Amino acid sequence: MSVIAVFNQKGGVGKTTTTLNIGAALASRGKSALLIDIDPQSHLTLAAGLRNVPAAASLAAFYKTEERLNTLIRSLPSGLRIVPASVDLSKIEALHGSDPAISRRLQQGIAAELQSSDHPILIDCCPMLGVLTLSALIAADHVLIPVSADFLSLEGAGKLQLALGVLQQRLKKAFMTRVVVTRFDGRRRLSYDIYRQLKERFDGNLCETVITENVSLAESPMHAKDIFAYAPSSQGAVDYKALTEELEAGKFFD
Repeated sequence: MSVIAVFNQKGGVGKTTTTLNIGAALASRGKSALLIDIDPQSHLTLAAGLRNVPAAASLAAFYKTEERLNTLIRSLPSGLRIVPASVDLSKIEALHGSDPAISRRLQQGIAAELQSSDHPILIDCCPMLGVLTLSALIAADHVLIPVSADFLSLEGAGKLQLALGVLQQRLKKAFMTRVVVTRFDGRRRLSYDIYRQLKERFDGNLCETVITENVSLAESPMHAKDIFAYAPSSQGAVDYKALTEELEAGKFFD
């Protein structure tokens, strides 16, 4: 079982879109993934069609009252499974940001309750390196970094690379890291320049597949559907299918 943190400190790069649609692509290939929303903004939870999730039924209960992880899993009509978030997760960040025990709780919960599963776990992280994201990274053995094809994302990716390097030294663990370019616009030379520079910077860790800027990817969360349910013949569906196959071939889900 692999635990994958989908993380970037920059917002708007497609973390939630990537988490949801890789999960859906895996499900279509008979490899059911568990999605965990660890972001107080709850974007993954909303995109999956769950609204107004009470704190007691969300990941916040796992941290606040030590509710068991497996009791918080929701099965969706699409076949996906998710541990939803709620805004109450922000209280964990505010009240327990300096508590090292909190940062290891997710790792312990996964090991105690979900370790026997051979299905991958995908964690949609906050766009900041606080206690919740640290909790996800401590639990994870793989990190997937979506980087949108723009200059600010490129600059942020370099800083993120340094931060992960420091974290690996502190935690005494090595992540299998992959970077995927999102919001790629083939009409713009900038997109190709960004891809080339990322390839130089991340060497063999950059995915060959890029996620093309696609209106269906933007629309599908409004309909509480993944891209395969909403627009199965769209370029977004083609791209996420190819990305999932590439990652699977690279043993990223093992």
